[in-house]
Amino acid sequence: MNGLKTNNAPNSSVVVPHFIFGAISFFLLAVMLFLSSSNLLEVYFNNKLVAITHMGVLGWATMIIFGALYQLIPVVFETALFSEKLAKFTFWISVFSVCFLCYSFWVASYTILLPYASLCMFFSLLLFVVNVLLSHQKSAIKNWSSRLVVAAIIWLLITEILGTLVALNFKFNFFNETHIHYLKIHATIGLVGWFLLLIIGVGSTLIPMFLISHELNKNKLKASFYFINIGLLLFILNGFFINVSSLIYINWLLIAFGVLFFVSFIFDSFKKRMRKKLDVGMQYSMIAIASILLPIVISSVLILRFNIQFELLSRITIFYGFSILFGFITTLILGQTYKTLPFIIWLDRYKKLVGKIKTPLPRELYSNRIASIQFYLYLIFIILTPIGVLLNQEIIVKLGCFTLLLVSVLYMMNVFKIILHKVKPIENE
Repeated sequence: MNGLKTNNAPNSSVVVPHFIFGAISFFLLAVMLFLSSSNLLEVYFNNKLVAITHMGVLGWATMIIFGALYQLIPVVFETALFSEKLAKFTFWISVFSVCFLCYSFWVASYTILLPYASLCMFFSLLLFVVNVLLSHQKSAIKNWSSRLVVAAIIWLLITEILGTLVALNFKFNFFNETHIHYLKIHATIGLVGWFLLLIIGVGSTLIPMFLISHELNKNKLKASFYFINIGLLLFILNGFFINVSSLIYINWLLIAFGVLFFVSFIFDSFKKRMRKKLDVGMQYSMIAIASILLPIVISSVLILRFNIQFELLSRITIFYGFSILFGFITTLILGQTYKTLPFIIWLDRYKKLVGKIKTPLPRELYSNRIASIQFYLYLIFIILTPIGVLLNQEIIVKLGCFTLLLVSVLYMMNVFKIILHKVKPIENE
């Protein structure tokens, strides 16, 4: 954990608001899912599901990642954030944009509100991209972890450019293919290029740090970098210009190999760990890394199809998106919140008091009991909900979504408990 302690770390006022809005967005995401659970059993493109997806990937996952990345830039790049003022301004623009965009989808205002909401979202993400890339420009570190992070930032920009064009196309209709065609490209480069590459880049630094692992094979990260990026570039070329169905198999193989190299790197880190007992944060993280294999299997089924009926194929597609957003991304974020946020707050409250008063450990800033209950409820959610979707049983889906609602409340309780922690003036004996 000492690796997070750096003189280049930004002020907590830059980072903490992202965790607050992320926790609130997670709760809103759970409420939206619970209210629209029946939409999970319908054709996968409907306005409620698109709104839920964007609340999940932008309001919840991306906002937490923004906050965490601002804190981790000094660790990964070994330099200070380019501009803390720009980061604070970006946060408020992003909050407005996420709410505006999700509302536009929720009410299906594709031609009136959506074009303006998408432009606001593009502007906010562009500010983030500029801040991170200018931070990297000051860095002398050019390892594979930092390269993966920079690649993820570039893919985020490409994702948002395409997303904005798709949104504007609802009003101006300038694309040749259907919206679904471009939405698939938008979703794939967002989930793989932005989320996956960023998680690989940051995770390859943090997870060995938390596990206290040394002498790892960094060539696996290099292979992961090339396989995934080449696969994504080929995917875009095929989607926009070539349009040869057989190339999909090559895309899938390249990205799958890249993921497997990363999983192998983490497995090596786990085997060589000096810290044998895993806390709740690392339990989440290890489950997330293991669950990354599930989308690979599901996507292979979607590619090969096996003469599956359209209705079932649609539900498998929902399961595929679910496995990425909740099985992998959300699971990892829930775990890493309990590793990073307590230390950020501890550093803010106690950095100048070490040796003067008795200080708690970072893990003592949250309720381990609440975190443990949340962990098991979340396991119930990620088991029940896909079963309900695949079996077309709304009552099971509803029960799973209600469980997520409980998880979001417990998560929010612990996040605010950490953030509102007050220093107790107990002198050292």
